Amino acid sequence: MQKLAPYSSHSEHSKGRQYAEGSPSYRSEFQRDRDRIIHSAAFRRLEYKTQVFVNHEGDLFRTRLTHSIEVAQIARSIARELDFNEDLTEAISLAHDLGHTPFGHSGQDALNACMKDYGGFEHNLQSLRVVDQLEQKYAEFPGINLTYETREGILKHCSKKNAIELGEIGQRFIEGRQPGLEAQLANLADSIAYNNHDVDDGLRCSLITVEQLRETRLFAMQCETVSKLYPQLEGRRMINETVRRMINHLVVDLIENSRARLLDSGVRDIEQVRDYTEPLLMHSDDVARDSLELKQFLRRNLYEHYRVLRMSKKAARVIREMFQAFMDDYRILPTQYHALSSEMAGDSESALARVIADYIAGMTDRFAITEYRRLFEPGELT
Repeated sequence: MQKLAPYSSHSEHSKGRQYAEGSPSYRSEFQRDRDRIIHSAAFRRLEYKTQVFVNHEGDLFRTRLTHSIEVAQIARSIARELDFNEDLTEAISLAHDLGHTPFGHSGQDALNACMKDYGGFEHNLQSLRVVDQLEQKYAEFPGINLTYETREGILKHCSKKNAIELGEIGQRFIEGRQPGLEAQLANLADSIAYNNHDVDDGLRCSLITVEQLRETRLFAMQCETVSKLYPQLEGRRMINETVRRMINHLVVDLIENSRARLLDSGVRDIEQVRDYTEPLLMHSDDVARDSLELKQFLRRNLYEHYRVLRMSKKAARVIREMFQAFMDDYRILPTQYHALSSEMAGDSESALARVIADYIAGMTDRFAITEYRRLFEPGELT
């Protein structure tokens, strides 16, 4: 059994679930959470939802599923070294993108614009909505009834307006408190995986070059080390070795800096972690600056590359026109949504819009493209 630090989350001291259940026979509460997430339909759909590139553009690019697995691996390794709860860390990491739309961030931005007059759309809130309400797997409750600690980690960001409506799980955003250490760790592991793997994917599709990346300190430093150690290495092996070392550099820095901060803080339990004035887990100043530089580089040179922007425009059009078509006549939604949509339409336009947003957000990239064709191309079968 893993030895846990006193300030980590302990399964036996969990704040519990929304609906009371008996304790699992041979698993901890957080293991049960992880297993429920893996067996959810929303988790399976992540296989065909993209990070940056649309799903059909290539088999080797990251998807939301591979990204979530990579986040879990990074976070779990750090959790073990710092004596945090590995099972909880893994559960949060695997669930953090369950509410993401098709077409990556461009899909989220488009759906948020559609929902502007109906409460907006944010993928962290949608991830919580998926596990609390939308998954329908159990006879005794809606959703998959995760523990408070896992739900806390899923909800990384939240406005005070939305926090008020969420009850206890949103209270920390009102009071300015911190989440548990496992939640903080999953958030940082997400950034490590996201930035470095986008470097890999961007190079793979030739939207960015090694020469451009050498403008950033984080890449240049590791690339120079690789060149000195392996002067004959080139191509994909050189890139893979450099990206691997970038990830390791960030992980080691996070472990060492966070360990020192935990020691200096004097925190002794999770409630003191939550009461601390700022997150306890963070990179050193120099590495944080280098990470920010890389993130800004990727925005300028990859996410705003004309080929990515063209696809983003197409994706936004697909989301926007489907949303409007369903709002104009909810009867063209799939049959299983008719009763709920009819009820929502009678209740309020905002409630109907939320049902439509749930439907669109749950789509994979390829299903969204197919559904768009069914709606708007006369030759397509309905």
